[in-house]
Amino acid sequence: MEIGILILVSVFAWIFLHRWNQRTNKGPKTWPLVGAAIEQLMNYNQMHDWLVNYLSKSRTVVVPMPFTTYTYIADPANVEHVLKTNFANYPKGEVYHSYMEVLLGDGIFNSDGENWRKQRKTSSFEFASKNLRDFSTVVFREYSLKLSSILSQAAFDHQHLDIQELLMRMTLDSICKVGFGVEIGTLSPNLPDNRFAKAFDAANIIVTLRFIDPLWKVKKFLGVGSEAVLDQSIKIIDDFTYSVIHRRKKEIEQTQDVHNNSKMKHDILSRFIELGKDPENNINDKSLRDVVMNFVIAGRDTTATTLSWAIYMIMTHDHVAEKLYTELKSFEEDRAQEENVCLKACETQDDPESFDQRTKQFAELMSYDTLGKLYYLHAVITETLRLYPAVPQDPKGILNDDILPDGTKVKAGGMVTYVPYSMGRMEYNWGPDANQFKPERWLKDGRSKNMPRQRLSILANENGARHFV
Repeated sequence: MEIGILILVSVFAWIFLHRWNQRTNKGPKTWPLVGAAIEQLMNYNQMHDWLVNYLSKSRTVVVPMPFTTYTYIADPANVEHVLKTNFANYPKGEVYHSYMEVLLGDGIFNSDGENWRKQRKTSSFEFASKNLRDFSTVVFREYSLKLSSILSQAAFDHQHLDIQELLMRMTLDSICKVGFGVEIGTLSPNLPDNRFAKAFDAANIIVTLRFIDPLWKVKKFLGVGSEAVLDQSIKIIDDFTYSVIHRRKKEIEQTQDVHNNSKMKHDILSRFIELGKDPENNINDKSLRDVVMNFVIAGRDTTATTLSWAIYMIMTHDHVAEKLYTELKSFEEDRAQEENVCLKACETQDDPESFDQRTKQFAELMSYDTLGKLYYLHAVITETLRLYPAVPQDPKGILNDDILPDGTKVKAGGMVTYVPYSMGRMEYNWGPDANQFKPERWLKDGRSKNMPRQRLSILANENGARHFV
């Protein structure tokens, strides 16, 4: 009995001392053994705004977890230190790699060191090729028109649609066409379900949840719960991906046998299959699978969510919509004059076919190069990325103990996460109007203006050595 009372008193004393030591802590509440896991789990569905609350009070927030410690940063000086100045000390790391490997493999977004550098060099060269750029432009135009047709028909029929779901379908179809060279058809008029698309979404969600689920390894070992769903989803993804790889290899061999270069494909997969013929590149089927999956991950959700937020911001800011309409109308008229094209008129407001033809004509006047003339559109997208970044937060491993520019000490084996979502909302980064949607902040005399380096460093696209390809 006395021993039991002694243990109970000791536990309460331990908790009391822990809480007393936390009284000046500016971060979330922590508890013995579990750290801040309880508060973080309770706020998972509002994770980004939860971090904004803490990072608005302190530019660096330390969040202890059961098996590691996360240090969240929003100060541009700290971010530059992690992404550029001391880049070698902050790789993706073993923790991140172990969480994401089942989906990303050893692709460019889940690798470090020489493997990453080699992929980075190859990808930069391939993505800069004119053939791929032209092919991508045609594909994105094609699927944009499919989306436009669905939206116009819904408008004429007075139907309600989920625009984000449609954008997810459009970007997945587009990315799979550019990445694999295949049609998966999720944006067909009847909006069918697709096993690959559903498996891809499920896998993406579950591997992300691993970062706050201390029991995921137990569930994986037992083959239960979310990890069982993940295994099923990855099998569907891999079956589809490897079947496309094998089919594409046969198509390339047949094309080369008849010496018909006109039928050569320009998708990412085909280009890397060609590179794999050189033994020095060390590209096998697993490498091809990882390359394409990383490309799909990079281009699908990021593009769709950015477009969703951009449309939302345009629809809720009338003056932005008016300025954008004026710019697009002027652009179309100028391009039509340059190309000596007579612009069609919609015959009636109740004729979706006429509207689609008119939209197609506008799309044909748009090209990769002429997009650079749409300064206000670019400002709208950039301002959207400031407030709603495609990558709201990005964790890095820590190889060696280090001290950040603001004096924060970080320990080897922990994680440092920079938080673009918070950074875009901090008054110490953007001034008193930080929370306002103002595309004009990116313009000077109607054209894009150069921004101070510190401001550019907090945009959603990763800076430093790992900036987006």
